[in-house]
Amino acid sequence: MTQNQYDVVIAGTGVGGLYSALNLDSDKKILMITKARVEECDSFLAQGGICMLKNEADYDSYFEDTMRAGHYENKKKSVDTMIRNSQKTIQRLISYGVDFERNEDGSLKFTKEGAHSTPRILFHQDITGREITSKLLAAVKRLTNVQILEMTEMTDIIEEFGNCTGIVAKNLISGEEFTIKAKDVIWATGGIGGTYRHSTNFPHLTGDALTIAKKHNIPVIHEDYVQIHPTTLFVKSEQGKKERSFLISESVRGEGGILLDKNLNRFVNELLPRDKVTEAINEQMKKDGTEHVWLSMKAIPADVIKTHFEHIYERCLEEGLDCTKDLIPVVPAQHYFMGGVEVDDDSMTSLNHLYAVGETSCNGVHGKNRLASNSLLESLVFAEIAANKINRESQALSIKTKIA
Repeated sequence: MTQNQYDVVIAGTGVGGLYSALNLDSDKKILMITKARVEECDSFLAQGGICMLKNEADYDSYFEDTMRAGHYENKKKSVDTMIRNSQKTIQRLISYGVDFERNEDGSLKFTKEGAHSTPRILFHQDITGREITSKLLAAVKRLTNVQILEMTEMTDIIEEFGNCTGIVAKNLISGEEFTIKAKDVIWATGGIGGTYRHSTNFPHLTGDALTIAKKHNIPVIHEDYVQIHPTTLFVKSEQGKKERSFLISESVRGEGGILLDKNLNRFVNELLPRDKVTEAINEQMKKDGTEHVWLSMKAIPADVIKTHFEHIYERCLEEGLDCTKDLIPVVPAQHYFMGGVEVDDDSMTSLNHLYAVGETSCNGVHGKNRLASNSLLESLVFAEIAANKINRESQALSIKTKIA
């Protein structure tokens, strides 16, 4: 078993891992690992967009929308931190080349999704996650102090005297196991969708960090807080297979899409929080004795569908559906994990020098149910917080060493 030494090891290459790397001091030797290819992370799949506080007048509304969607089980301080840092985070993304949709006057264009009381979601067509993640990945690849290993799985962490001092990893191609020593470790391994038969997540996202956390008595909380997305494309041929479900973005309903039962009657307010819409769909399918309900996009202009929802339009065409005029069969599927490894206000776990960010972590932002398009923002904000904590501690240690 070989051994390598780094300042920081980051497990995961989604937005949480990438943004952590971008915010760490440039003198640090950083290793990032991922179980698959760098493009095969859920951050690439996010369709709808990313929230931003539009102005101070929007704060109370944004805060209340997040709390209400989370059944008021959210940690208020974390919600405030996320919202207050949103404008700065968006400007950073733009500086990395992220191309958000704009109005004719050049101002940022906002869309609306379920459980939001006002449009405050920035987007890039219907592939916002890909736009953000690809630009962050390009920025990380320009850094000379960062190395990325693909097809590499974290199988354990190294714990010594109450500190995390590295990880144990395995090359999934060669089978070689090796240890990686590090001063700090950041978990950004994503969610748990791979443990479900029907999920919008990549199958290899199986909650690895949660398993390791339990082994080392690191608290994992709210494991039952699992969000089911109301609308994923129902494809008959896929039933019985464990394949990633194609998500029909919340933005479709925000722009006027409606849900219909087997008799083509509307049966729910489509802009309710996701858990409420999911509950209504499940009840309607049971009542109708069907495997899906229908989503109609007919109220949305065809040119909007073909631009804002271009990739949804193309995916439906693959199934012989023209969503500018045809109804789309949709069914709920596992989508997001609000629980996770418990972290403090600095994104640190109960084990010193071990941090968790993104869907792997639970910092209390989402409560019992995540508000649409808060996930990318939450991951970015608290990844930066983790990186800043690591920077401060290493700088303080450096000063202390020089004085000594």
